[in-house]
Amino acid sequence: MSNKRGAPKQAAEPGAASLALAVHYAAPEPRLPRWRLRRWAGYALQTAAADGLTDFARVELSLRLVGLAEGRRLNRDFRGRDYATNVLTFEYGVDPEGAARGDVVICAPILAREAREQRKPFLHHAAHLTIHGVLHALGYDHLNKHDAQRMEGLEIQALARIGIADPYITA
Repeated sequence: MSNKRGAPKQAAEPGAASLALAVHYAAPEPRLPRWRLRRWAGYALQTAAADGLTDFARVELSLRLVGLAEGRRLNRDFRGRDYATNVLTFEYGVDPEGAARGDVVICAPILAREAREQRKPFLHHAAHLTIHGVLHALGYDHLNKHDAQRMEGLEIQALARIGIADPYITA
């Protein structure tokens, strides 16, 4: 089964919440069309559902691609760090109707620079950052070793589903 672009449709994971994803382009990036970002976000959601995350019936996210100035401003204003970072996530929790909400911001120039520096294909790194950000929006974190191992494991699983190697292995 495939959609009109020829990409395979994702079968819903048992217990997976429905996904509403709004994509905003403050920085144009033709390699990251909405359908591709939605697909990666869906894989993150499916992986979280397989992990047992079923606290909600619906996930409502916005994903915004930004340039260096906006990425720096957001990181400075919300994290107190005066530089652009690759991905920022704002998790808002689950509302009374059972919808988990969050915003994911990806700084396109940082994504491109990191992919070059790490000698990774651009789309592989973009998929990783998208999945990482969505998992944060779903409540996963990496503040301690146990949580970091769990979150990284889910990222690795989601990426493997689309044929992308473990991003934490350095060559």
